[in-house]
Amino acid sequence: MPYELFYWDGLQGRGEFIRLALEDAGADYRDVVREPGGMDRMMSCLKGADGGAVPPFAPPFLKDGERIVSHVANILHYLAPKLALVPDDETLRLDALGLQLTITDFVAEVHDTHHPISTADYYEDQMEEAKARTTAFLKHRVPKFIGYFDRLLASSDDRQAKGEERHAIGRSFTYVDLSIFQIAEGLGYAFPRAMADFDRLYPNVAALRDEVRQRPRIAAYLASDRRLAFNESGIFRHYPELDRDPD
Repeated sequence: MPYELFYWDGLQGRGEFIRLALEDAGADYRDVVREPGGMDRMMSCLKGADGGAVPPFAPPFLKDGERIVSHVANILHYLAPKLALVPDDETLRLDALGLQLTITDFVAEVHDTHHPISTADYYEDQMEEAKARTTAFLKHRVPKFIGYFDRLLASSDDRQAKGEERHAIGRSFTYVDLSIFQIAEGLGYAFPRAMADFDRLYPNVAALRDEVRQRPRIAAYLASDRRLAFNESGIFRHYPELDRDPD
């Protein structure tokens, strides 16, 4: 049976981190809410009417047969051994989960740049607060998080010297590399002016981003209609008034 991914239609959002793993592995999966009746099925799952002792709190969640797994990092931790996107070593698997949880923290901060007060209110209702939050995010939080990932990837210099690709975990490509790719792409979309020097400031993240783009299955996915475009309904949103020239 194919994996069943449940997430809101029309936006990449948090579901994209899971799509990237499924696509890179060539896994058989269904993006359920994009199918007729899919929204009703998702809402049924959220109400606990479609199997699972504990209904998921919110999408994304994944069904694998009768098993339901929720939360991005948890889903990827579950899927990765099945998709050969994490080493067999338990310590490295836990390292990967820790890095994905760090990415989860960062994604939450990205979201708060445009909704710093309440998700129940429109962006237009909190624009001034969003400007202040985004200024602090770009000045302090992007360097902290992306700088961390850049240093992590720089530690693979010995492999790069041999012509091998850089990776966040061990000596093999993992779902964490795909997630770093996604946040690099998202930042470039949301803040093109502020990220003008991204490749110079974070050369290892930029190199990984470019390497992931060239992976055959990812390249095919990015060129397909399965890859939804970034838009102003997702996590990474481009509001020109929030973007700024780099310091």
